[in-house]
Amino acid sequence: MRVSRFFMPILRDPPKEAEIVSHRLMLRAGMIRQSSSGIYSWLPLGLMVLKNIEQIVREEQNRAGAVELLMPTIQSADLWRDSGRYDDYGAEMLRITDRHDRDMLYGPTNEELITVLFRDGARSYRDVPRTLYHIQWKFRDEIRPRFGVMRGREFLMKDAYSFDLTASEGKKSYNRMFVAYLRTYERLGLKAIPMRADTGPIGGDLSHEFIILADTGESEVFCHKDLLELEAPGNNHGPEDDLEPVIAPWLDKYAATEEMHDKAQFERDVPADKQISARGIEVGHIFFFGSKYTDPMKCSVQGPDGALTPLQCGSYGIGVSRLVAAIVEASHDEGGIIWPESVAPFKIGLINLKAGDDETDKVCESLYEQLSNAGQTVLYDDTNERAGAKFKTMDLIGLPWQIIAGPRGLKQGKVELKNRATGEISELGLDDVVAHFVGART
Repeated sequence: MRVSRFFMPILRDPPKEAEIVSHRLMLRAGMIRQSSSGIYSWLPLGLMVLKNIEQIVREEQNRAGAVELLMPTIQSADLWRDSGRYDDYGAEMLRITDRHDRDMLYGPTNEELITVLFRDGARSYRDVPRTLYHIQWKFRDEIRPRFGVMRGREFLMKDAYSFDLTASEGKKSYNRMFVAYLRTYERLGLKAIPMRADTGPIGGDLSHEFIILADTGESEVFCHKDLLELEAPGNNHGPEDDLEPVIAPWLDKYAATEEMHDKAQFERDVPADKQISARGIEVGHIFFFGSKYTDPMKCSVQGPDGALTPLQCGSYGIGVSRLVAAIVEASHDEGGIIWPESVAPFKIGLINLKAGDDETDKVCESLYEQLSNAGQTVLYDDTNERAGAKFKTMDLIGLPWQIIAGPRGLKQGKVELKNRATGEISELGLDDVVAHFVGART
């Protein structure tokens, strides 16, 4: 993509309304624009990152054996009355009346609808276990939306739902999703710690939030320092494997959100030099709630003995749009964003230092074509902006690599290569540029 044809409205000055780094940088980089309180338009650069994150989330859900579908944003209020949650959920639910005076709502979550879908499609114990998921926009009418997409009213979310015959099988599904989340965050370049959490309006008695430690976090969290050193499990586990031993290292150490924190236990079980008390950003939340929804909504299957058995369920959410902001919070410097390659909107920023110069234009056009043909994503700055402005823009938007081509270097047949994360600048011969990236890609 050429900058001269791209829509990327950069802001040179920090926006006054932005309170945290991610909101400020996402606005400045031309990723988002506020449409109304807590509701944002995603501009091309932001949408590219959002889609890259969405794809990683999708791949790990599929790897865990979940099956994708798509449910609507608007739901019937009758479903929520059947479950008993319509009046209990609170003012965050946007309630709507259609032209026929039917009560509707903009879905804040999908436990009711997915339960009905599964109830109407499953008959026998042979139809379980199953885990279904979708990636869809949600709406929660936050009383005070803030921090940009970190705590907006409209947000993109992956929510999955497991259905099992017994509680023990249901907890195996919970553990599979636990592992899938750890893998997802690792691929996104994030260190997310699973912590015991309050179940809130979802219900149930088993729940973990996945938390990124950050000064801008919404609440205080407490954990053992050794959890920061753990790595996500590998991909060598089959769908029938017992993952309890795999997740044991994450569960053996103390980690709790503010609501679940036990000060006495924390001080007893965690050595003083290993105690971490910090702010945290929630980037995922998983629940096992048994038959909380299947009982009132009559979601049962015929068991091996012929008797009807209410299914055991869990739900598993990841805030896909929130993850964009979380990555920025975790990965930036004074110059701007530093995207991990896995989610970057473009892998390479190609900077033409003297647009209009025949030789420089020729080399840049050739590099742009060769890199693109080799499967690399390139944002080519072919504008007449000053060199300093081009450098600042590329640092701001945070592409992992910058190729800098100008007349002086080209006289020696060389370009500069900058690693955005480290700031290291090296020289490459023109014949080595494509090989460098194709080699890195394979």
